[in-house]
Amino acid sequence: MTPDRFFSLMLLLASRDAVTTQELASALGVSLRTITRDLNWLRDAGLPVTAQRGRLGGVTMLPGSGLDPTRLTPGERDHLSLTGLDEKQRTELNASVESQRALSKIAATRSRRVNELLPLTDVVHVDSRPWLQAHTSGTAPASLIGPVRRGRRLRIEYDSPRESCPRDLVVDPYGLLAKAGIWYLVADCARVPRMYRLERITAWKEAGQPRRIRENQTLATVAAALIDQWEHNHAIEVSATIDLTQIERARRIFGQRLVRDDHEESATGHKVTIRFLHLEDVRALLPFGSAITVHDPTEARAHLRDLATNLAHHYAPSPTA
Repeated sequence: MTPDRFFSLMLLLASRDAVTTQELASALGVSLRTITRDLNWLRDAGLPVTAQRGRLGGVTMLPGSGLDPTRLTPGERDHLSLTGLDEKQRTELNASVESQRALSKIAATRSRRVNELLPLTDVVHVDSRPWLQAHTSGTAPASLIGPVRRGRRLRIEYDSPRESCPRDLVVDPYGLLAKAGIWYLVADCARVPRMYRLERITAWKEAGQPRRIRENQTLATVAAALIDQWEHNHAIEVSATIDLTQIERARRIFGQRLVRDDHEESATGHKVTIRFLHLEDVRALLPFGSAITVHDPTEARAHLRDLATNLAHHYAPSPTA
């Protein structure tokens, strides 16, 4: 259970006489299975959580749980209410200190039991950063959070990979989105919604005007629409067979872009479909060598063949004198 979900769950239980698991799941945006697992975790941790079946039943927290929200500052409550961030992302947003201070206050109120297990935070450490991660330039999330919360229009310099030089843009921000380990600024540019990777924002300043966002639109609705649009607008769908020894590696690399056909499976490989935004992106298949066989489209096969030929020529032995 993440620290923010623990805090939100405890607040919900402490503020109501009884609440159903479905209500808890809807409020926290998780599945019923996750809520059941979280409630079991609270019981195993010694917190007085009970469940009563029936029409008037529900999950309740008995008095003396130790959670006292009045001990938290408004800033601490605000940071803990932000769900879904890992510790690295909290640090990037300058939210880590407030979150840890709030959690330490909550933990300090719990009475110690004899033979109590050590807290998970003492014995488990999570670092979500990739190995050998290169230092990224661009704009830090913490530097933008102030003007975004003040609802200010921004002038940004954006270094798009499709442009020869950075563009100067005026945008109306909805907020910041953390998606798949990458930070984005979600904003309207000339009334059109866009996602801008923070690492490509090379400079920015407040434009001196309040933002002008579209009516009845929020960060959540705009981000959801942009993500759905991106996921359904892939230009290339590659049909391929992957060796059994490489299927898990391919899943880790391509994630949801890889769809396995369970009806097309042999003793040596799996039939899959991998989606790419551009034809050039199929070069990501080269490290798999002959462990991946691309069947179609023909332009993907031809592009891989050209890439492999150029690579072979690049490393060909020099002719002897």
